[in-house]
Amino acid sequence: MRLRKLGAIALGSMLAGMAALGAAQAETFRLSHNTGDTTTWQRGAEKFGELLSEATDDAFSVRVFPNAQLSGGDQMKQAEMVGRGAIDFVVTSAINVTPLVPEMAVFSLPYLYSSYEDVDATTDGAPGERMAEIMAEHDVIVLAWGENGFREVTNNVRPIKTPEDLQGLKMRVAGPMYIDVMNALGANPQQMQWSETFTALQQGVVDGQENPIGAVIIPQRVYEVQKYLTAWHYSYDPLFLGVSRKLWESWDEETQAKVKEAAVEAMAYQKEITRGDTAKGIDFLREQGMEVYEPTPEEIRAFREATQPAFDTWAAKVGEDIVQSFQNAIDASN
Repeated sequence: MRLRKLGAIALGSMLAGMAALGAAQAETFRLSHNTGDTTTWQRGAEKFGELLSEATDDAFSVRVFPNAQLSGGDQMKQAEMVGRGAIDFVVTSAINVTPLVPEMAVFSLPYLYSSYEDVDATTDGAPGERMAEIMAEHDVIVLAWGENGFREVTNNVRPIKTPEDLQGLKMRVAGPMYIDVMNALGANPQQMQWSETFTALQQGVVDGQENPIGAVIIPQRVYEVQKYLTAWHYSYDPLFLGVSRKLWESWDEETQAKVKEAAVEAMAYQKEITRGDTAKGIDFLREQGMEVYEPTPEEIRAFREATQPAFDTWAAKVGEDIVQSFQNAIDASN
């Protein structure tokens, strides 16, 4: 009886040891993204982790770090850190990698797109493949495209109905191209990390900002510190889920396929929920007390004409051939 008991104890200890060994052998990867943990960025990142763990029978797990924590809060540094292998995965938007890869600004050229169909024609087609190739040259492998969305402008001073209404407003922007856009409109652009922006808006350090409704303005509760929103759809910003090239090339083809499949499914989910939140966002923001203005086609034309100098400047930086490939894909979709 005693021997059986000792044997059972030994077997239990051995199984526990094997389980502990298995847990120790599981690889945990770090994923960084720009925004807070209430956004669709976070939900897409978490979905990727869930799908990857499932696909690899828990051999891989993903720990998500919001607010660019792994790059000291600097959202512009994340892609560069992924490129040199300091971070494993990143969910970031195209405009946030333009200091490293200027060509990625093509997605956000002012008034390039007029609909989601235009967007999908580029991210799901040859232009998206070309941009992934360019990112790979910087040692970041683009696994899938997600959605930040059409960027809308908010402020606390006055409704924005014409380019002249932006004159002199202190506007928080995410990157260099948006500095040129705001300068063209007569605003005073202030480049600032997103993690610092809410407080800056609250304290009046800046008057306004521009961001997508579903992915940022609602989940980050921008409506609590901003009075006016203009749905001018002036620029689009896609997300992408990327992985370090060094890490990617350490896996065999079967593992790469599992990682890729999990990323594609996760970003499709992220895009779906972002577009859904955006579709019902205008009504929600009005319910929260924001004054929302939706410009007429003629008013949009005035904004487009005012931002044309910024478009031309950045089209030259991006490369006319790349811009043309995007425009060709958009024309074909229409």
